[in-house]
Amino acid sequence: MARSKSTDAPAPATKQGKGSTAAKVGKDGKPKVGRLTKVKTTLKQVGQAYKLTYRNDPKLPWYMLIAFVAVAAVVELVAILFGAPLLFLPIAILLGALAALVVFSRRAQGSAYRQVEGQPGAAAWVLEGMRGDWRVSSGVAGTPQLDAVHRVLGRPGIILVAEGNPQRVRGLIAQEKRRIAKVVGDTPIYDITVGDDEGQVPLKKLSSHVMKLPRNLDGAEVNSLGKRMNALGGARMPIPGGPMPGGRQMTVSQRQMRRR
Repeated sequence: MARSKSTDAPAPATKQGKGSTAAKVGKDGKPKVGRLTKVKTTLKQVGQAYKLTYRNDPKLPWYMLIAFVAVAAVVELVAILFGAPLLFLPIAILLGALAALVVFSRRAQGSAYRQVEGQPGAAAWVLEGMRGDWRVSSGVAGTPQLDAVHRVLGRPGIILVAEGNPQRVRGLIAQEKRRIAKVVGDTPIYDITVGDDEGQVPLKKLSSHVMKLPRNLDGAEVNSLGKRMNALGGARMPIPGGPMPGGRQMTVSQRQMRRR
C-alpha cells in the first residue's frame, strides 16, 4: 500500500513579539548587553579594584574621605555666601563624590604601576591598556634574559618599545627596524627604551609619551599598514601578559581602572 503524503501545512513563520526571549545582536555580531547589566559589571569591577588597591594602600579610604569633605565643604561655603546652602547640597555631594572617585582612580593606577614596575612584560601591559586605536604586538623580539621589544602601530606610525638591559635591547631595536623597513616604506619609525636613566622613558610615563607622538597617518593608512604588518609575521617571545608580584596576572578590574 502506498503511503499517503502528509497534508499538514508547515507552520507559518511568525515575527518575534516584544516578549520574545531571543537575544538581540549588535552590529559586531555579538549579543547586545543591557544598560543595567553594564552598570552591574562596572560596579563589580570598581569594587574589585577598590579591594585590590586597599590591600596595597590602606590609607586609600582616608584620602577619598578627605577629598570628598574638602570639595563638598568648598561648594557649601559658596552656597552659604549666596544664601542657599540647601539648594546647593546635592551639587556639593555630587562634586565631592567625583573628587573621591578621581583620588581613587589615581591611587589605583599608582598602585598598579608600583606592582608591575621592573618585571618582564610591564611595558607590554602598559601599552595594551592605552586608550584609542593602538595595535600592540608584544614580544616581537627578545633575549633569553627576558629583554623584549614590543611593536605598536598607530596614527604616529610604528613605535618600537624596548624593556630590559639597554645594551642588549639596542641591538634588538636595530634588528627589528631592518626587518620592518621592508614593508613600511616611508612610515615613521619611533623607538623608545623604558627605564629611569637619561634618554629613557619611565614606565609610568610610557602611555602619555606614546600618545603625545605626532599623528602622521590617517585611519585608512593605519589599516593598510596593519595588513602589511600582519603579512610580515615573525616569531613572538613568551612575554608575560599583565605581570603581577608572585606570578599573578593583572585582573580585568585593575586594567579598567587604569584606563579611566
